Amino acid sequence: MASEDVAVGKRSSESVAVNTIVNLAEEAKMASEGVKAPSHAALFTIAKSLAAGGIAGGVSRTAVAPLERLKILLQVMRMLHGPLFVEVQVQNAHSIKYNGTVQGLKYIWRNEGLRGLFKGNGTNCARIVPNSAVKFFSYEEASRGILWFYRQQTGNEDAELTPLLRLGAGACAGIIAMSATYPMDLVRGRITVQTDKSPSQYRGIFHALRTVFAEEGPRALYKGWLPSVIGVIPYVGLNFAVYESLKDWLVKTRPLGLAQDTELSVITKLGCGAVAGTIGQTVAYPLDVIRRRMQMGGWKNAGSVVIGDGKSKAPVEYSGMIDAFRKTVRHEGVGALYKGLVPNSVKVVPSIAIAFVSYEVVKDILGVEMRISD
Repeated sequence: MASEDVAVGKRSSESVAVNTIVNLAEEAKMASEGVKAPSHAALFTIAKSLAAGGIAGGVSRTAVAPLERLKILLQVMRMLHGPLFVEVQVQNAHSIKYNGTVQGLKYIWRNEGLRGLFKGNGTNCARIVPNSAVKFFSYEEASRGILWFYRQQTGNEDAELTPLLRLGAGACAGIIAMSATYPMDLVRGRITVQTDKSPSQYRGIFHALRTVFAEEGPRALYKGWLPSVIGVIPYVGLNFAVYESLKDWLVKTRPLGLAQDTELSVITKLGCGAVAGTIGQTVAYPLDVIRRRMQMGGWKNAGSVVIGDGKSKAPVEYSGMIDAFRKTVRHEGVGALYKGLVPNSVKVVPSIAIAFVSYEVVKDILGVEMRISD
């Protein structure tokens, strides 16, 4: 009897094990059937969305390339020349005289011609096209995820994105895009400030990347990354939050007849983009200045690049973001944190506006629907 009981128990345990394995296999089959690979149509839609973002970034940045170069030169000029720049400028006729937006553009035109106004734009577009593509796509995906989570938490399936939620989605998109393309931004800044008289020339994007990697190490490619990421949170976040929220408000309230049904005119959308860009860049601008100066730190030819005489050196080195803030304010005052803000403001107004509108226009042409509220 005892042996029969043992045999029965053994068969029973084996049966349970077999049933368990069968059940697990069935569950795995059901799960694999439920998880489908993205269709060709879905991948094509993603590709078109990325293309729309890239085109929007390239068009908007090329339109304001001269102001972008002037902004970078103004940001790094006092760091390289020091507080005595005004006196040196009077004594040295070869020093760059960027006293203002118009004067600066005229000086670049006289000394470097049309190519000087667009110097670094190829590198800039090579960075901004993938940056813009990733940024717009990431914003839509982040918005969808945040909206889904918000609806689950509130239990309201009809809930819409609030300005704060849009700010969070924009911040996520900005961080992803900035981190993915940051080395390109660093070499773009260096190529932009070099002149024909610079003793050491970056011959292009890949030459600059190789040179920085070889002479300064791989970490140098992400020099200034922290203030960049911190600055992206208010900058890109506010851009998207203000633009989308302002559009929604205009559609709902229809002030001054600016909205026809649920559509806004291109001019109205450009105005929304201009407001969004102005607010975002004003808040984040000091961090942009610090980022640019940290990128120039450690570059042995930085001083001679701007002045063009091959004699100056860049004496200021920064151990980190806080140190860069402290030294900038101590040596040059708080106003240095907003150096180049005026040309940057003139640049941002059309740039952000053109980017947003171009993105929507290209998406309409390509037949891509907004997927945030899916």
